[in-house]
Amino acid sequence: SIQVTNKNFKNRVWVVEFFFATCPTICPIMNTQLKSLNRETAGLKDHIQFLSFSINPKHDTPSVLKKYKKDHGISSSNWSFLTGNEAETHRLGIEHFLTFAGRDDEAAGGYAHSGSFTLVDKTGHVRGVYAVTNPDLTVNKQEYQRLKTDLLNLLTYEYHVSK
Repeated sequence: SIQVTNKNFKNRVWVVEFFFATCPTICPIMNTQLKSLNRETAGLKDHIQFLSFSINPKHDTPSVLKKYKKDHGISSSNWSFLTGNEAETHRLGIEHFLTFAGRDDEAAGGYAHSGSFTLVDKTGHVRGVYAVTNPDLTVNKQEYQRLKTDLLNLLTYEYHVSK
């Protein structure tokens, strides 16, 4: 495993999610949405970084995350799966990415987290939080489209990047 800091992903716009590999409900839906967004923005991969933070580091070791990527057909060079200190990761989600992530014995899989993605600009400012999954585990297509539009507009109008 390697130590990762913000410097690893500088000069890129981030799309961030919090998930865990054994999640039986919302995470597979979220990752399907991220895969779609990753595919739809493949021509901009030098400008976009997808970050998936595990909220269950005891289970989600680097080797588990590597297998998860492989098993889910995720091979994009601009999509990283990260793990680290559990309390720090949960705090990071809430304080920096404005999305909930935490342990919850009542939740399926033992963790509760928001089914949203966070868009972060190159200076580290949150530009939007997008609830791409509904409570009934369906996809919120409007929120997905809003994220895609905001991502492309941010790259086009603020960073002058075009496809």
